[in-house]
Amino acid sequence: MANSNGSFGLRPIGKIGQQANSTGATEYRIAPGNTNKLYQGQPVIPTAAGGTVSIVGVFWGCEYVSSTTGATIWSNTWPGSGADTNYPVKAFVYDDPMQTFTIATSNVVAAANTEAEVRAAVFANIAFAGGNSGSDTTGISSATADLNTIATTAALSMRIMGVQDDPDNSDFTVAGIPLIVRLNNHFNAPNGSIVQGTVSVTGV
Repeated sequence: MANSNGSFGLRPIGKIGQQANSTGATEYRIAPGNTNKLYQGQPVIPTAAGGTVSIVGVFWGCEYVSSTTGATIWSNTWPGSGADTNYPVKAFVYDDPMQTFTIATSNVVAAANTEAEVRAAVFANIAFAGGNSGSDTTGISSATADLNTIATTAALSMRIMGVQDDPDNSDFTVAGIPLIVRLNNHFNAPNGSIVQGTVSVTGV
């Protein structure tokens, strides 16, 4: 049976350890003139930090004042334009280094097409299969995880922490396997220094 999962980027589901799981998002500001589209579930970096920086978290939506109607808009996507420049564009980002997310796989590979093989990859690292795009209709990211990239390489964007139990997405022979991951080399962690190559928001 094919999995029902399509691509949806990163969805927050919990925290590592015994700390409270508030799944709270932090308010950032999208820099004036930033015309890059941002989609819900998309990994982002802080452009204001400059230089070589790593992922600061996952974009979940924004608030801005429309330059056309003057109304306040809350959207799960930043369209790249349409904001009244007299007001800030507020971006909400899941930025806790201990936050865990679920992400769908984009493919199936011979080395990981059974449940045992995929679960054997827990604590290995994995890269995104396209992290910067999404749907202009739903506003949701199209980022997925690329099973071809599973390795011990610490520079890869995510660490696999588990496989989500989901009867509707339990076919390990097709795409859509729901991995549980955390972000590697997080900007808010002491070792956050590796470029992750995502479209970005600025820090406050």
